[in-house]
Amino acid sequence: MSMYKNLCRLLFQLEPETAHHQAENFLKLVSASSFLQEVMAKVCCYESEALKQQVCGLDFYHPIGLAAGFDKNATMIPALSALGFSFVEIGTVTKNPQKGNPKPRLFRYAVEESLQNAMGFNNDGAMKVATRLAKLYPYALPIGINLGKNKSVPQADALKDYQGVLKDFLDVGDYYVFNLSSPNTPNLRELQNSTFVGELFSMAKEHTHKPMFIKISPDMAMDEALQVCESAISCGASGIIATNTTIDYSLLSGAKDFGGISGAVLKTKSAGVFKEIAKAFFGKAVLIAAGGIDDAQEAYKRIKMGASLVQIYTGLVFGGPTLCKHINQEMVALLQEDGFLNIKDAIGADLT
Repeated sequence: MSMYKNLCRLLFQLEPETAHHQAENFLKLVSASSFLQEVMAKVCCYESEALKQQVCGLDFYHPIGLAAGFDKNATMIPALSALGFSFVEIGTVTKNPQKGNPKPRLFRYAVEESLQNAMGFNNDGAMKVATRLAKLYPYALPIGINLGKNKSVPQADALKDYQGVLKDFLDVGDYYVFNLSSPNTPNLRELQNSTFVGELFSMAKEHTHKPMFIKISPDMAMDEALQVCESAISCGASGIIATNTTIDYSLLSGAKDFGGISGAVLKTKSAGVFKEIAKAFFGKAVLIAAGGIDDAQEAYKRIKMGASLVQIYTGLVFGGPTLCKHINQEMVALLQEDGFLNIKDAIGADLT
């Protein structure tokens, strides 16, 4: 970890988006080399029978996955696997390519170990990303596809737009996530309503029987969030990912007045939303926790709150390439302390 901290001093001298591109270039290089993948995996991966489980018919060798946003275009999957993730969610991908919002659009708060992004679903477009994925798929680990709406598409055509991007990935994804909660596409969060969500999942069920999730905002009124989740589940969603980034700018001193905040300052808010979601839907849907998770204690806490899986992103930026390994090693110890033989036994333990 100290070596990575030294590297951070160099990387953090770069603009955040430039630093991300440098990391992506390195991980692309690793993805093209089986030798480099083996070297990285020896350092970064950790396996234990206690962490293995099956969720939605998919095998996960531990519960830690990479959230959408890091690998928008599916260019780094082999390297990300070698970093120790048990599943990778790519995207957000839209039907047509788009450049995203004007720069600068990514901001780093090193002391708070948080990020603020206004990227705006910059991606290569569904057909190009799906073609790239087809060269890998089926893959050794589950691959999720995070689906979004093009900025130029009117609200009235949103359902058709989501249908189009979903259909492009039917043969190259293990699960799908509908992203209605990003704050960086104008008016997108208006689609987080029971009527549209019901129509969305009813449409999706006509095209696939693979697992599907809705990713919700941490900024909704709780009654409204519960109604939206109920609509999604009743119309075919397999589960809920809680949460996306927040526009609660009071959490971060010096925050911009646009974009979404992620990282350590989101931890308490995201966990609070997840807790209420779990109270309502644990046992009725698969729950995935995201938002401010950066160590084993927080990951294990969310699991005991009802999460079958957890996702990290900003934690990787500040914690470094061995973060997954450290989380999983410590989580095995936490399971043993609580007398659990397998991660499945801990899921929802604090709800009973």
